[in-house]
Amino acid sequence: MPRPVPLRRLLVALLLACAVLAGTTACGSDDKGSGTSSSASPTGTSSAGAQKWAKTRFAANAGLAAGATYQWIVKPYRAGKFKKGADGRTFALVKAGLAGGFAYNRLKAATENAKGDPLLSKAVAPLTAGIASLKGLGTKLRKGEAGAGDIGVFESVISGIKDAGKSAGAEVKDKVPSTSQLGG
Repeated sequence: MPRPVPLRRLLVALLLACAVLAGTTACGSDDKGSGTSSSASPTGTSSAGAQKWAKTRFAANAGLAAGATYQWIVKPYRAGKFKKGADGRTFALVKAGLAGGFAYNRLKAATENAKGDPLLSKAVAPLTAGIASLKGLGTKLRKGEAGAGDIGVFESVISGIKDAGKSAGAEVKDKVPSTSQLGG
């Protein structure tokens, strides 16, 4: 004769099934079968509103890249933290490597944001090669192989981004990200 299943097990199984069902329906598309994908800008916004948000997002991403570069790459380098035998060298190099990767990621996001504004897009376009050159510098920093020229590349790209933003009406201000943001 089969044993009856305890009520507690039934409730747990029912709750889990509901949670899975609710999670899959929440992640589904709300496209309603129109056959078109959703656009990047919210519905009902004008192109002027989308351009404003493009500048805002550009300034935020570029500001985070500039803050990370200055706080965890340029400043420690000038203080001599990357030299062999310096106190806290390993920790400084790891943070610089993370900051380098973070700055590269935020600069790539900023160039994507710039595409939403014609003036900003034109101002940032010449800087894409410089941003691409930063790709491997995070690893180079982490390994302690970066020199003055590599630090100078970061500084020049950041100053170029700041100048491009200022000329297009999207002033970039340094925003130092938290250590957890660097790793995330």
